[in-house]
Amino acid sequence: MSSAKFDIVVYGATGFTGQLVAEYLAAHYKDDKALKWAMAGRSLDKLKSVRDTIGAPADTPLIVADASDAASLKAMVAQTKSVITTVGPYQFYGEDLLAACVAAGADYFDLCGEPVWMRQMIDKYDAAAKASGARIVFSCGYDSVPFELGTFFVQEEAKRVFGAPAPRVKGRVRDMRGTLSGGTAASAKATFDAVAKDLSLVAILNDHFALTPGFTGPKQPKGNRAVFEEDLQSWAAPFMMALINTRNVHRSNMLMGFPYGQDFVYDEMVLTGAGEKGEANAKRVMAANAEKTGPNAPKPGEGPSKEERENGLFNLLYVAIAPDGRMVRAGVTGDRDPGYGSTSKMISECAICLLSDARDVPAGVWTPGAAMQHKLIKRLQDNAGLTFKVES
Repeated sequence: MSSAKFDIVVYGATGFTGQLVAEYLAAHYKDDKALKWAMAGRSLDKLKSVRDTIGAPADTPLIVADASDAASLKAMVAQTKSVITTVGPYQFYGEDLLAACVAAGADYFDLCGEPVWMRQMIDKYDAAAKASGARIVFSCGYDSVPFELGTFFVQEEAKRVFGAPAPRVKGRVRDMRGTLSGGTAASAKATFDAVAKDLSLVAILNDHFALTPGFTGPKQPKGNRAVFEEDLQSWAAPFMMALINTRNVHRSNMLMGFPYGQDFVYDEMVLTGAGEKGEANAKRVMAANAEKTGPNAPKPGEGPSKEERENGLFNLLYVAIAPDGRMVRAGVTGDRDPGYGSTSKMISECAICLLSDARDVPAGVWTPGAAMQHKLIKRLQDNAGLTFKVES
């Protein structure tokens, strides 16, 4: 791919999240003359409008490509080293682009949170990607970058303190302000609809090791009801995104050669506080989860205002527990709303990190944390408003 015209093509640049990715690249990398990137989407007029709206240079290359036209996707991929795609649900619009990247040996980055589709793509394309040189990187946004890297980061501290990684890690959401993305809601609905039509997919959806073909680890916590956690002195409620994040964390462990062990247990929940108030909050979180994929969920292409994005944040707690009960804790925070503001920065930095800092990562289907590890943490802290800190 060294002869490619572009380093990165942002596919879906006229959509809500794609526009934010293009805006981030235009603003944050405007002085980087070495980085060559382009915007792609279905409509040339809309691409021109977005280019002007985000203040990208007038000579920013624009490519017309459509998910329903495989030839246009192949022509787009032929021009670039890598593609960032924000066009989901990926089970509807992802495979032709992924296949084009695999065939061309180009890198692929998405925001996928659809475990059934991801497993199908791993089974179908992992060997071909390894043969062609393509690096396919799923889940490069809020699902699941901070969760995957939070686990990696706290395990590094566990190794320092305990002398070995912890067999048990808890991922807990302490605070999260921002809107669920319309694409995330649509992806969840599409996954549940697909499973309703084909009940054989239920087993994949319910399997914590759905993304680790050939490996099944120990029984994992279900995380499907409110519980009081004695060690954290707080009520905890189910976390909607645990369905994808936990699967990605186990895949990450496998891809890195099981540094957390083959008996590793991991779950995610939302901390809601102590006492009766904490219990009531936990029940409210469960009710809100049901709403998020209901008829009032945001539609793809809809999203929060600039002010809402900039006032958003997330704050995650990671607890690694040694067999003798000792604990180490780490915090991961983001300075924008998770679904849009932080996500658009994270996927951009994933693409640039693999392109610039992690060129030696072998081909195949990856998670971002397993592929880029410390290099991605550094880039996210330097550029994308994330922090990773050990806590006492």
